[in-house]
Amino acid sequence: MYPEIMVIPMREELTRLGIEELRTGAEVDRALPNRPGTTLVVVNSICGCAAGRMRPAIRVALQNSAQPDKAFTVFAGQDKEATERARSYFTGQPPSSPSIAILRDGQLVYMMPRRDIESREAHAIASDLKAALDKFCAKPAAV
Repeated sequence: MYPEIMVIPMREELTRLGIEELRTGAEVDRALPNRPGTTLVVVNSICGCAAGRMRPAIRVALQNSAQPDKAFTVFAGQDKEATERARSYFTGQPPSSPSIAILRDGQLVYMMPRRDIESREAHAIASDLKAALDKFCAKPAAV
């Protein structure tokens, strides 16, 4: 674990976007199971690919017209219990940080693991995430 003072700016980069941080397993268990609608879950990290690629991509993607109903983040390497609990909802996926998941009605429907983040530029990640938001989070047009 890193000193908390070092990770505060990395946490705030997502919370300033309105993403709620979950710091304990209990908070994760209150937030994720059986939540109706769509939920974005960001597994944040101190690594360079989170700083230079994932967090900037999240910022761009959240300007998309299709938005999740709720967005949460956990911080790998800092909030271990919360991160492990969040990952337990990513059925069939190995642990990965950073990573981005979308749940619909509490079930995993989209996952972008580290391997799809670390070697790509932020704009490409944002483009893929916008497509996933369009696919899984778009609201039906009112009739």
